[in-house]
Amino acid sequence: MKKEDCFYLGKIVRKYSFKGELLIKLDTDQPELYENLDAMFVNVRNTLIPFFIESSQLHKSDLLRVQFEDVNDEADADALIKSEVYLPLEFLPKLEGNKFYFHEIIGFTMLDKNYGEVGKIVGVNDSTAQALFEVENSGKEILIPMNDEFILEVNRETKTILVETHEGLIDLYL
Repeated sequence: MKKEDCFYLGKIVRKYSFKGELLIKLDTDQPELYENLDAMFVNVRNTLIPFFIESSQLHKSDLLRVQFEDVNDEADADALIKSEVYLPLEFLPKLEGNKFYFHEIIGFTMLDKNYGEVGKIVGVNDSTAQALFEVENSGKEILIPMNDEFILEVNRETKTILVETHEGLIDLYL
């Protein structure tokens, strides 16, 4: 399994018991969706390795307590701490309406209600306080705030996102 065929589920943050149980901090708004998995991929030295789950349960709000098969002691568990955990993309719940996953909109065309075609979405910058669409237009990068008030429509069939930005925002870049 390749990383690009998967989505980031979370990170193993610490041991839970001396029997090899681990706590995974889930990066999701719906942790209950991932409570009864059979397996997951753990990034070990930049290789995704499948680990089969013997048992799992939610622990507090966003932690998943797991017992992997063949991880039976503290030494085995220690080797996995701080590892990232992934699942195949098909495990993502389908989103509808104007909700979307960042990876699914790459390549979509961005249209502005007043400006017209803005360009192709080439990425999402979520390292700032406000996530930004990274849009390419004739070799220039345009950054559009990913704000629910701006997003009018996400059309998966035509692979377009219709936004209405403040007057002059797009012109700043061109």
